[in-house]
Amino acid sequence: MSFRSLWEKINALNKAYLLYGTISVGFIVWMFFLDTHSWIIHSELNQEIDQLEKEREVLQKIIQEDQKTIEVLQNEDSLERFARENYGHKKSNETVFIIEPQDSLK
Repeated sequence: MSFRSLWEKINALNKAYLLYGTISVGFIVWMFFLDTHSWIIHSELNQEIDQLEKEREVLQKIIQEDQKTIEVLQNEDSLERFARENYGHKKSNETVFIIEPQDSLK
């Protein structure tokens, strides 16, 4: 076997590796950055999912608190107290005085 034929075989093998390597690198770049299902888009969507799950937990806590408030307000006396404290409601023949702490006045 001559040196030239050996060099041609090695050169052909290098061309094959170069071709497959280029195709592989191109595929990886395509999948990570350019495709509609790319790694970047997946990471952004995962962050959005995490944020929405946290928001969902907060909203569920608010719903539970509101349900407890609704249960308490089923009683007419507690409903009247709630309306007086939060909305300033009063009976027709009474006068309501609101006393604020000294620090809250400017």
